[in-house]
Amino acid sequence: MKPGLPALLLACWMPLAGAAEITLSAAASLSNAFKDIAAAFEQERPEHRVQLNFAASGVLLQQMAHGAPVDIFASADQATMDQARDLDLLDNASRRDFVSNSLVLITPMNGQPLQTLEDLRQPVWQRIAVSNPDSVPVGRYSRDVLTGLQLWDALQDKFIQTQNVRHSLDYVARGEVDAGFVYATDAALMADKVSVQLTVPTATPVLYPVAITAPGTHNPASHDFIDYLFAPASQAILQRYGFGTVQ
Repeated sequence: MKPGLPALLLACWMPLAGAAEITLSAAASLSNAFKDIAAAFEQERPEHRVQLNFAASGVLLQQMAHGAPVDIFASADQATMDQARDLDLLDNASRRDFVSNSLVLITPMNGQPLQTLEDLRQPVWQRIAVSNPDSVPVGRYSRDVLTGLQLWDALQDKFIQTQNVRHSLDYVARGEVDAGFVYATDAALMADKVSVQLTVPTATPVLYPVAITAPGTHNPASHDFIDYLFAPASQAILQRYGFGTVQ
């Protein structure tokens, strides 16, 4: 007996075996690269879908801590991932560093050049974009460097606090501030609008960790995506956006 039309329609709408949706929360600086990686992953694994959520790493951590459903978490620093670990939000065995980055100081394309961070004391630099160090890794890196140079307190009146690294980048690109701290990868996205004045050495390397969350361990597609993230195709995408390898 041949199946009727309703049965055929039902079969067409049934999800593929093993199909799954992955919710990935990632640092704002990963936005462009991860959009490309997710698209490539879906093309290779059409039974899976990736839902992307980008924000400052600390904001993403708070979302997870308050119950947001997340399968994979990619942070822009180790400290935020450590906090996620301490809150029992992770499958700790899955945690790995996957790319590196560097901190830079940028100005608008026609902005005043400077030779050292000490130059920021001068009156010509009145507004400096710095992401909130309490929730944004690039802000913490910036604060640590400036504190070591005894500039953090001295420059307080000049700081324009931003919500994430892309917020700082936009401020500089639009000429709304005189300078800003961002990652090298972010500056490269607007090379026609901002100028990298200094590469700023940090006390600890800027390494990005990724991990499957505790709930995500029950989603087989989480493991598939992590494996794909470390595959040559994904690493090539990350390098195309200026991210460095992990030594």
